Amino acid sequence: MSSEYPEDVKTDRVESPFDTPALPGNQQAVAQVTVRPPLDYSSAHAFVTSAWRRFKSLWTRHFILSLIAGQVVSLCITCTNVTTTELMNRNWSLPTTQTFFLYLSLFLIYTPYTIYQYGFAGWFKMLYKDGWKYFILAACDVEGNFLVVKAYQYTTLLSCMLLDAWAIPVCLLFSWIYMRPRYHWTQLLGVFVCVAGLGLLVASDELTDRDWPALSRAKGDVFMLVGASLYGFTNATEEFFVRRSPLYEVVGQLGMWGVLINGIQAAGLEHKGMTQATWNGANIGLLVAYTAAMFILYTVAPILYRMASSAYYNLSLLSSDFYGLLFGLFLYHYKVYWLYFPAFAIVLVGLVVYFWHATPEEQGKLVPRAPEYVTRRAGADTRVVGQV
Repeated sequence: MSSEYPEDVKTDRVESPFDTPALPGNQQAVAQVTVRPPLDYSSAHAFVTSAWRRFKSLWTRHFILSLIAGQVVSLCITCTNVTTTELMNRNWSLPTTQTFFLYLSLFLIYTPYTIYQYGFAGWFKMLYKDGWKYFILAACDVEGNFLVVKAYQYTTLLSCMLLDAWAIPVCLLFSWIYMRPRYHWTQLLGVFVCVAGLGLLVASDELTDRDWPALSRAKGDVFMLVGASLYGFTNATEEFFVRRSPLYEVVGQLGMWGVLINGIQAAGLEHKGMTQATWNGANIGLLVAYTAAMFILYTVAPILYRMASSAYYNLSLLSSDFYGLLFGLFLYHYKVYWLYFPAFAIVLVGLVVYFWHATPEEQGKLVPRAPEYVTRRAGADTRVVGQV
């Protein structure tokens, strides 16, 4: 990537024990990144000038696409929340069955393309050698989705919103374990600013009486904490995988194992509810909308992991409550409370502050390639999705 400051090129990253071996020639797994322009504290004018130069350096194509992708997944989360609420209001509350169609669509779209790239022999070999790690990823993802949905049934909205943010420190921890990024204090400040925006959103919901009574607060809070921990783990783990393997392999495997785990769980826990739920055209349409939103999310998220990081993905989701307000204005006739707008602005400011010093390219090596034991078809596409 060309730089306006050619003297500030570095490889600022500690080697992780999970790193893959170096590749020959120009495929060497080294992330060259551009250092932000330094701040000048010699005078007030020099500081303002250097700060403006630093601010302008943020707005690269890479960062802008990361910011947009983050808001796309946040909007998708809002769509899934709205459709789930509508389904519950229409006597259709089957959280495990609901996500089955997501994993099925991921499997049907991405697995055939993986087989097309690797061939049946290569795909079965990949399944034999690496299937276990994708099984763990899918199991944690399925149970994270299940526990978070169950938490909303037992505890308050306030608790769910606050405890869901626990996924952020968990994701930061596992990202550090896998990829050893050097977190700068401004990134931690960005996290704090985003969470402060979340705090204002929570306060807005409390002041506008959007909360509901808890059936079993302790049980619901435990469900949410465990679910958020699984979210943080799966986000960081999937980022680690998609930085080293083709996106279609990772997402296809997540879909395949997710179908199996989710299907067995749905048959065991919700077989009776399936016969009692209302299956009409409106509910099927809401299911299609939910699945489409989740499919977009599960497709864009790993691209965002490559462009920025899984931690940045989790921070981006904090703006989803603002989009929920916009939906609520038309669907549920919510009243607009003034705190929502500064809260949304503060979350966006935090997303900018997160990369005030560090750059998206510094967050980890990006060397996706097919397994060494797989012979890809002749003329296979070698472009890297998410590399901008």
